[in-house]
Amino acid sequence: MQGKGLIIKSAGGTYTVRSSGSVQIECKLAGKYRLEKLRSTNPVVVGDWVEFTLEKGERIGRINRVYSRKNYIIRKSTKLSKSHQIIASNIDRLLLMITVIRPVTYPEFIDRYLVTAEAYDVPSVLLINKIDLYGEKEKETLEEWKDIYGNIGYPCIECSVEKGINIDRIQDLLHDKVTLIAGNSGVGKTTLINVLEPGLKLKTGEISEFHKSGKHITTFAEMFRLSLGGYIIDSPGIRGFGMTDMEDEPLFHYFPEIFKISARCKYHNCIHVNEPDCAVIQGIELGLVSRSRYNSYLNLLEDQRNAHKYR
Repeated sequence: MQGKGLIIKSAGGTYTVRSSGSVQIECKLAGKYRLEKLRSTNPVVVGDWVEFTLEKGERIGRINRVYSRKNYIIRKSTKLSKSHQIIASNIDRLLLMITVIRPVTYPEFIDRYLVTAEAYDVPSVLLINKIDLYGEKEKETLEEWKDIYGNIGYPCIECSVEKGINIDRIQDLLHDKVTLIAGNSGVGKTTLINVLEPGLKLKTGEISEFHKSGKHITTFAEMFRLSLGGYIIDSPGIRGFGMTDMEDEPLFHYFPEIFKISARCKYHNCIHVNEPDCAVIQGIELGLVSRSRYNSYLNLLEDQRNAHKYR
């Protein structure tokens, strides 16, 4: 048997391929392909289209080819790590789920994910979950996020998966799309998938009362077919998002609001740190660029400089 299929699950070097007729086949990488020089620690990822063979009488197939990807989301496990992994590929939309509390999502985490999505042409939407738990202080933060990211152009959807608030709006986004849902551990990604497809009965975790953070229940990316049409990819919850593969990129290009006004800077090679007549720095003072987003930019710039030192 030989054919083309979609990688829907990747775990421990074994890949589940959905082929024509929705047949699922377990596959390994062909040895020759595995020996090729690949920059990523995981050469085959959920969302990839592959060619495979399954010999008569065998239970495990072999992946012989991975087709070119239109995009992907990639990360380092830590800032100091040299290894990196691709989370998923061929994505129509990123749903970045964030929470003001239980657990806290920090703005720099949001910005790092959005910058990576911008760099690889993945449209992004912010899902602000657990709004039923928010008091006045949390609601102020919620409005700040909506103001910052909404004005940049990122749609922001307030929701409560537990209470069923705005699930219909989320369903509209998912229809006939391949969607990656991402975020910190404990924000509610797997719970949302269970609400969308109750028959899956995926395992979810509780929030740690001591750390006020989530536990890692999803340990590998997996794609699920939706009855409303399309696919959703559940990804492992992470507490940090290290940037990678962007050592030589002009980072401000991936902050839309910074890029927009950078054309007004006095110098064409301005990096918006301490140059004279910098339109971006002036934009912060005028409220055109948020201070938190600018701080994220500076931290990413520092990461980029450090990456050059240790090449």
